[in-house]
Amino acid sequence: MAHVDVDGRELFYRRDGTGEPLLLVQGMSGTHLAWGDAFVGELDRDFDVITYDHRGVGHSARVTAPFSIADLAEDAAGLLDALEIEDAHVLGISMGGMVAQELAVRHPARVRTLALGCTYPGGAEARLTDPAVMHRLAEAIASGDHERALRIGYEANVSAAFAGDSANYEPFHEMATQLPVGLEVLMLQLQAIQAHDAAGRLAGIEAPTLVVHGTEDQMLPVVNGELIARLIPGARLELLPRIGHMFWWEQPQRSAALVREHALGAVPARPN
Repeated sequence: MAHVDVDGRELFYRRDGTGEPLLLVQGMSGTHLAWGDAFVGELDRDFDVITYDHRGVGHSARVTAPFSIADLAEDAAGLLDALEIEDAHVLGISMGGMVAQELAVRHPARVRTLALGCTYPGGAEARLTDPAVMHRLAEAIASGDHERALRIGYEANVSAAFAGDSANYEPFHEMATQLPVGLEVLMLQLQAIQAHDAAGRLAGIEAPTLVVHGTEDQMLPVVNGELIARLIPGARLELLPRIGHMFWWEQPQRSAALVREHALGAVPARPN
């Protein structure tokens, strides 16, 4: 397993494929495994795909102290430093999309192109998870029944049609149980998400930006993707009809094609 030291903290990473560097930034509770072999396999033919585990997650070093989305963005920049990568295409989803926003705002020269999926900008117009969905998730976790919690989490993260096909659950279950994330870290991630607000700074992003959002997203409603696309100058919005939060899991080929087309077709902005 490969690790690098980022500001005194060990982060786990892996690299697949060859080509221009593409940094994938996962969301809340996600490890590097949550990208899925199908999605990464579609991308590693054209890119040097870099996946990693956030602090406190998967194979990365444990954490107990609170952190912010900005701290996680500095982790991402530090990982690029450690790998001696000057700049990269960046895809961030959900919480990872918030991290990617901060990375693009704080370190514009590090981001060749930006793709933001199923994420949230903060601010008065944005919407976090519906309280009814959060209550259902919290109740399942509090029950102490791990299998029930996984099932409820799965149903909240994919579309009803995808969840309705029983064959789709086994790969998700295997991924989620291989590297489980502790409740303490999930609570720290949730605190960071709730404090995130980049809405007033997104207009300063110069990297060519793609925004992807499923119309059936229960975790972060589609209005967030629409808002982000309005706030970032020149951003392209791609809505995926009848797809849930984990769009890359439901439609790996289509999702990878969108990222590939955007990253290889865009002319990267170079900050003055």
